[in-house]
Amino acid sequence: MKDLIILGIESSCDETACAIVKNGNQIISNVVSTQIDVHEKYGGVVPEVASRIHVENISIVICEALEKSNMSMDDIDAIAYTKGPGLIGSLHVGVQAAKTIAWLYNKPLLPIHHLIGHIYANGFVDDINFPLLSLVVSGGHTELVYMKDNYSFEILGCTQDDAIGEAYDKVARVLGLGYPGGPKIDKLAKIGRHQYTLPTPKTDNPLNFSFSGLKSGVLQCVAREEKIGNTIDINNLAYDFQEVALATILAKTKIAIENKNPLQLVLAGGVAANSRLRKLIIQLGESYPNLKITIPPLWCCTDNAAMIGAAGYYAYINNRFGDLTDSATPSMDLENS
Repeated sequence: MKDLIILGIESSCDETACAIVKNGNQIISNVVSTQIDVHEKYGGVVPEVASRIHVENISIVICEALEKSNMSMDDIDAIAYTKGPGLIGSLHVGVQAAKTIAWLYNKPLLPIHHLIGHIYANGFVDDINFPLLSLVVSGGHTELVYMKDNYSFEILGCTQDDAIGEAYDKVARVLGLGYPGGPKIDKLAKIGRHQYTLPTPKTDNPLNFSFSGLKSGVLQCVAREEKIGNTIDINNLAYDFQEVALATILAKTKIAIENKNPLQLVLAGGVAANSRLRKLIIQLGESYPNLKITIPPLWCCTDNAAMIGAAGYYAYINNRFGDLTDSATPSMDLENS
């Protein structure tokens, strides 16, 4: 089979990105324009602002990706783009750009689920083996996804309320740390110690997640300590929050491993950059000598278009093509992607 060159476009939230990927695991170029400095001023992503900045940047990142690759559109076999889930206004920018290029240059379209991109990003650093279990942790998602084979997705468990990354951001806001909260809490937790007792999240389904109660527990803890005149030790509260949150994730991942007996476990999503989670996953793998553990590099964890190009390769060989009538789907279903 000849090499497949996929141009990927990502604009689901606050990163405008384009990449060119060969055969699903070789990055030829990868350009990301981030908006984090803009949204940091507001304490979170402002959808209307994000979509306007995407409009300004989308043509620039596409041209830069092509220029860095020393390729033209004649070399591209297909256009992969994030169809969903994500912010509707942000998604529309990437979708329209992909459809315009596909129409102009007569290229096939590959609509990609954002989480599939995060999962297949692990292929840049390791071979993918099936059956596979993916722990997807990000600002909008907390899911355990089982893959019996390529492009086959079964959601074993998902969050019932806040995603893990969202919980980090909300707790960081309570502690006055600003946005994004994940890296800040991770940093403070390294110098913290156990001091505060926080509630362990509970769910009806042993593989589902819930972080709303834990977030409320932090709020109540702060209010209780302030009421009796105690100063909150932010380092220690960050430590206790993170330990409870990640212990929940590890416990459910262990159940999924024992239920499904996968050959490989991969991390995916922005919270996969958390240093404590990465360490805990490696330790978990020590209990399962036949389980291959893949921890993605930090650049793979945040949103980028290389992961969309990687997923696009597998969508291509599995005939998951779209057409010019497709539109952005902010609540796109993973299992039917």
